[in-house]
Amino acid sequence: MMLQSNINDILGYTLVDTAKMTITVYSVLMALVIILVTWIVLWTIRRIFTRTIRHRAIDPGKGYTVYQLLKYFIWIITIFLVLDTLGVKITLLVAGSAALLVGIGLGVQQVFKDLISGIFLLFEGNLKVGDVVELDGIVGIVKEIGFRTTKIESRDNIILIIPNSKFIGENVINWSHIEQKTRFHVNVGVAYGSDVGKVQRLLLECAHEHREVTSYPEPFVRFLDFGNSSLDFQLFFWTDNAFRVENIKSDLRFVIDRKFRDNGVRIPFPQRDV
Repeated sequence: MMLQSNINDILGYTLVDTAKMTITVYSVLMALVIILVTWIVLWTIRRIFTRTIRHRAIDPGKGYTVYQLLKYFIWIITIFLVLDTLGVKITLLVAGSAALLVGIGLGVQQVFKDLISGIFLLFEGNLKVGDVVELDGIVGIVKEIGFRTTKIESRDNIILIIPNSKFIGENVINWSHIEQKTRFHVNVGVAYGSDVGKVQRLLLECAHEHREVTSYPEPFVRFLDFGNSSLDFQLFFWTDNAFRVENIKSDLRFVIDRKFRDNGVRIPFPQRDV
C-alpha cells in the first residue's frame, strides 16, 4: 500500500501549474506513450505500403502520396492528443496566439504558399515519386514530395530541393505522367546521292540493337528535309529510361557512325561558298 501510495504521489507530482495548463509526471509519461504508439503505427503502415508497392499491387507514386497524407494526418491528431494530455487548454492557446499567428503569416507568405502547393500536389497526383520531370531546363527524377518542398535528383546525381509553388505556378514537363515509355529522336544527315532506303534500314538496325530502346512502339525513321548540304533524317524511338536518355542518344550516335562507315554511307560536313 505504501509503495502504491508513493507511485501515485510521484505520478501526480505537478511539474507546471499555470492558468492555461497543468503538467504532471503522469501527463508527461502519457504524452511520451502517445508519441511512441504513433511512431509504431506509422512504422507499421510504412512497412505495409512498402510491401504492397514491392508486390506491384499499387503504383509507387500513389502509394507514397497516400502514406504522406496519412502520416501528416496522424501526426496532427497526435499533437492535439499530446497537448490535451498535458493539460493545455487549446482554445485559450489559439485565442491568445491569434494576433501572433497573423503577424507570422504576413512574414512567411511564401512558406504558406509552398505548403498549400504541397497539399495540391499530394491530392491531385499530377506529380508522383519516380516521375521524370523537367523544370527550368533541369531534368530530374522525383525522390520525395513534402508539404513545403520537393526533392529531385538530377542527371548529375545532385539532389535539388525545390519549393512546391514552382510546380504549381510554372510550366513543368512530366515525361512519365501518362506512361513510362517516352519518345525521343536523334538527328542525322547523309550526303546527297546516298541510298535513302539503306539509310532507313541502318538507322532502324541501330535502334533495335540497343537494349534500352523498346520494341513496342516500334522505332521509325522520318525523312525530315533536303538540307543545304545533306539529306536530313530523324530516328525516333521509345524508352522506359527517360532519365538517362542522353546516354542512349549518345550510344545510338556511336553505332550510327560505325554502321554508316561500314556500309559506305557518308555523313557530310557543311558546305560553305566563299
